[in-house]
Amino acid sequence: MSEQTQTPPQPQPQPQPQPLPISDSTLVSNSQVDLPPNPSNPSKIPIRPQKIRKLSSTTSSNGKTPETTVPSASTATSGAITVTKNRRKSAPKSSRVLPQIIKPLSADGEIDNALQHLRSVDPLLVSLIDTLPSPQFELHHSAFLALSKSILYQQLAYKAGTSIYTRFVSLCGGEDAVCPDIVLALSPQQLKQVGISGRKASYLHDLANKYRSGILSDETLVKMDDRSLFTMLSMVKGIGSWSVHMFMIFSLHRPDVLPVSDLGVRKGVQLLYGLEELPRPSQMEQLCDKWKPYRSAGAWYMWRLVEGKGTPTTAAAPIDGGNVQALQQFPTEQETQQHQLQLLEPINGIENLGACIWSQ
Repeated sequence: MSEQTQTPPQPQPQPQPQPLPISDSTLVSNSQVDLPPNPSNPSKIPIRPQKIRKLSSTTSSNGKTPETTVPSASTATSGAITVTKNRRKSAPKSSRVLPQIIKPLSADGEIDNALQHLRSVDPLLVSLIDTLPSPQFELHHSAFLALSKSILYQQLAYKAGTSIYTRFVSLCGGEDAVCPDIVLALSPQQLKQVGISGRKASYLHDLANKYRSGILSDETLVKMDDRSLFTMLSMVKGIGSWSVHMFMIFSLHRPDVLPVSDLGVRKGVQLLYGLEELPRPSQMEQLCDKWKPYRSAGAWYMWRLVEGKGTPTTAAAPIDGGNVQALQQFPTEQETQQHQLQLLEPINGIENLGACIWSQ
C-alpha cells in the first residue's frame, strides 16, 4: 500500500475591506473618518481631511488668482454686520467738523483785519474808513444784563428807557447784582413800581427762567455759533431778530452780522450805492455779501454814514460821546421782525459801543 502524502490545508484568504467612498461632504467636514483596521496593510491609518477651498477662475489685475471661499449663511450675515459697524465707526471721522473758533472784533488785531478786508472788497468804503474813526468794541456788561437791558428799552425813547433801567438796576442792588435769581425774586408788582409794564416783566422772567433751567447761560452764548445763537435767543419772549443782531454785534462783538431789518443800515446801504429806494432784506444780503466775514464792521460804517448825511440812524442803542441821531424801532402787535414805526431820539456819543441798548 503506497504511502500518501497529505498536504496541510491552506488558510482561506480573508476578504479585503473596501475603503469607504469619500464624498465632497466628507472632505469639507471637520469630523475624523474612522476606517476599520487592516492587518494586512498597516500603512493605512485614519486621517483627518483638510477643508477644501474653491478657487475663483478670475484673475486679479496683478496677475494673481484671488482666493475666495464660499461663506455660509451665518458667516455672510456676521460679515455684513461687521462691515456695517466698521462703516458707521469710520464715517464720523471723515465727516467730523471741528468747531470754528470765533474771534470777536474786540480781539487784538481784528479791527485792523476787518478794515483791510473792507478796503479791498468794496472801494466805496475806502473814503469812509479814511475819514471816520475806527470802530471800538468794548465789553461792559454780562450777556444776561445786556439782554435784560434790551428788553427794558423796547418801545421807549432813550431818556425814558434810561430812567426805567436806572430804577431797575437800583431795585436789583446794582448792575453787578443783576442775575436770573434776583430778577425771578422780583414780583410783577415790584417791577411795575419802577415803571416796567406787565408784558416786559413777563419777558424778563422768561429770560431769567431760561437761564435758571440751563437752556441759556453767559458761557454757552459766547461759545455758540451765530446760527445756534440766533435760534436760542429767538426762543426768549420779547427778543426778536433785530435785538439778537444788536446783541451779537455790540455785546458779543461777532464780526459777521448784517442786521438786514435795521433802518439805519438799510438807509446807509441806499446812500452808499445810490439806490432809489431802501433795499429789501434780500437785496441787503446780496449787496453786502462781499463784506463777509466782517459785515458787522460794514454795518457800523453804515450807521455813521447816515449820521454824517444828516439822516437819523437806528436807535440800536444809546451810544456815549459824539453826535448821533437814533431811531427807536417799534414791533407790531404780533411782534414781527419788521420795524416800520420809528421814533427819533438824539443820542450823544459813540465811544462805548459795548454799552449799547437795543429796542425790539
